[in-house]
Amino acid sequence: MCGLAGVARREPSGVSIDMLDRMAAAQRHRGPDGSGRYADAQVGLAHVRLSIIDVAGGAQPLGNEDGSVLIVYNGEVYNYLELASELYAAGHRFRTRCDTEVLVHAYEEWGTRMLDRLNGQFAFAIYDRPRRTVFLARDRFGVRPLYYSISNGDLFFASEVKALFASGEVDAALDPVGLDQVFTFWAARPPRTVFQNVRSLEPGAYAIWRNGELHHGRYYSLDYPEAREEHPTDLESLDALLQSSVSLRLRSDVPVGGYLSGGLDSSITCALAARQSPFALRTFSVTFDDPQLDESAFQQLVAGQLQSKHHIQAIGAADVAAVFPDVVRHAETPLVRTAPAPMYLLARLAREHDIKVVLTGEGSDELFLGYDLFKETALRLFCLRQPQSQLRPRLFDRLYPYLDARGRRGDFWRRAFLDAGSPDDPLFSHLPRFLLTSRIKEFYSADMRAAVAGTDALEELRASLPPAFAAWSPLNRAAYLEMITLLSPYLLSSQGDRMSLAHGVEARYPFLDTRVFELAARLPASSKLRGGGLREKAILRRWASTVVPPAVQQRPKQPYRAPDIPAFFSSGAPVPEYVQDLLGEANIARTGLFEPAAVRGLVRRCKSGAASGFRESQALVGILSTELWHRQFISEARLEPSIVEAGGR
Repeated sequence: MCGLAGVARREPSGVSIDMLDRMAAAQRHRGPDGSGRYADAQVGLAHVRLSIIDVAGGAQPLGNEDGSVLIVYNGEVYNYLELASELYAAGHRFRTRCDTEVLVHAYEEWGTRMLDRLNGQFAFAIYDRPRRTVFLARDRFGVRPLYYSISNGDLFFASEVKALFASGEVDAALDPVGLDQVFTFWAARPPRTVFQNVRSLEPGAYAIWRNGELHHGRYYSLDYPEAREEHPTDLESLDALLQSSVSLRLRSDVPVGGYLSGGLDSSITCALAARQSPFALRTFSVTFDDPQLDESAFQQLVAGQLQSKHHIQAIGAADVAAVFPDVVRHAETPLVRTAPAPMYLLARLAREHDIKVVLTGEGSDELFLGYDLFKETALRLFCLRQPQSQLRPRLFDRLYPYLDARGRRGDFWRRAFLDAGSPDDPLFSHLPRFLLTSRIKEFYSADMRAAVAGTDALEELRASLPPAFAAWSPLNRAAYLEMITLLSPYLLSSQGDRMSLAHGVEARYPFLDTRVFELAARLPASSKLRGGGLREKAILRRWASTVVPPAVQQRPKQPYRAPDIPAFFSSGAPVPEYVQDLLGEANIARTGLFEPAAVRGLVRRCKSGAASGFRESQALVGILSTELWHRQFISEARLEPSIVEAGGR
């Protein structure tokens, strides 16, 4: 994986090499193996490289034979060998063995229609010199990021926002509406970010800069053409696609490892990789001191069966707190969970063992209805069909078995699900989560409330839903919302791309092969969620019966979690100095985003051990990470910015 950056001037006023070097240096962690740049009077391109395919010959920017088309590229196109053969037959000639050059010739041959042919995870910028255009594109599911900003009529773009600021021509300022979305969905929804005048290219989208204007287009949209019943060949098709997806993602000139959580998805991924890899598979896991979070027994079981070279990163609460400032700096956004921190440490472990490509199991839960949220949706609908029933709501006591049983029983627990919204609301499936996360907003200062007055994150989401949404089944509507609000902007970004590439490690996602997604989207919901809505990923479990140990294949979903409040406030342990500083009343008042008295009360409860539950955990992490983010990106750039100024820029 790599990092790209560049600028396209409205007028041919020149592009500074020094500026390009600063933009590249700001994201050198993404590509520690090399760098390059190109500049003419109107367009500049910069690149930092993580060499994986054609290690010796894939330096960028890379062009065609006469240099009329240039590319900077972040990602992998896994079917590049097949595309290269097709392009060679059409008369194109290659100087390298890398997938980057395939993209250049694909653009020459097919133009923007090339995107329909790509199987991969990517973001790129192609400069067409004769046409004086810059073509930006991002993969279908948003695995790889691409940010842009238009400043004084010029277009700036990069893999990370910090590279835009390093140009010296894009200012760092808070977008209060973007922050409000973080405190609704866990992440700002593309194209919005938490920075004013910085946008994220949406997954499945492209943009063309021409004559000083940016024109947007879309080449891929999620769809759920659900079948009425499972076809007899669906299991066979699933097998072929998963085998193929893993095989494609093992294409590399360096060894490929695997992240092994101990759950079904990562176990499947690692098992298939171990069968097909030309190298002895190396697997990597995190373990926790807290037995409620630890999955080491299942990790060791799978690693033993695969005979992989297994490496473990043991994580205590203090370890999370120690790296949290670095985590926020790489994530470039406030967070509501500490979960990215162990992923940051896991990537560091992989790189320490000379592994810079890993396979992971992300995406499976969204495709095969693995989360408790999907069970919750099915149960809510089941109960609301007979609202007077006293027995049906008791099924909620079986949800979230990994939580303290005292907190997930009783009428208050059940009513929290049943009263969260009407089935007629298109956001029905996600309203409990959205409403719970939104309770962080109770800590807003008066200025922050004023800055977001008149905006409604949920209403904006409703208005953005595609026309086909209403025709999908309730569970497929839930799957779509999970894909666009959580998977792409949070799991694949804050917890994925940013944490792995902080250490120059590329993560690959076999379940996010377009062909696997489209098969899963065609399956009837009953093939994925069975047993009265309480048995998740049913077809995947059936297929995996000969692939992973029975204890893993039959194991209920255990979501990945990390210590939140205990990471910063543990009994008998000193509170980290930076936490005391950032959550102190003077700093809270100076930043102006939260009410100092309310934060003081939250800190007091955390210190005493009285704080419990998601509300206070999310509030603490959200407030702390926001103050960290603000200091790293905003207040270090200009003294004491006011929220009113930021909101009005």
